[in-house]
Amino acid sequence: MTVWIVVAVVGFVSFSFKAAGPVFVGDRALPPRPAAVVALIGPVMLTALVVTQTVGGDEDVVLDARLPGVAAAAIAVKKGAPVVVGMAIAAAVTAALRAAI
Repeated sequence: MTVWIVVAVVGFVSFSFKAAGPVFVGDRALPPRPAAVVALIGPVMLTALVVTQTVGGDEDVVLDARLPGVAAAAIAVKKGAPVVVGMAIAAAVTAALRAAI
């Protein structure tokens, strides 16, 4: 029962923090510099997640077939492919390298 109380409290606090921005800022626009930082938070967090899932292991860096797969997807997306296609390319390259090894 105490686990669910903790989950509820953490959820409420998280919701409160997320709601505080629109409540306190209202209709005012952020200055250009903070707005640029806020715009970059999403891509940076996604990049950090991808990197940790690609090379992260049990307390050490693991370089295996995932890294070339992610690199192939990054190249495809950079050249204009949709993200879904990039994900499929990453899966295919990773699977092919794992099958070859």
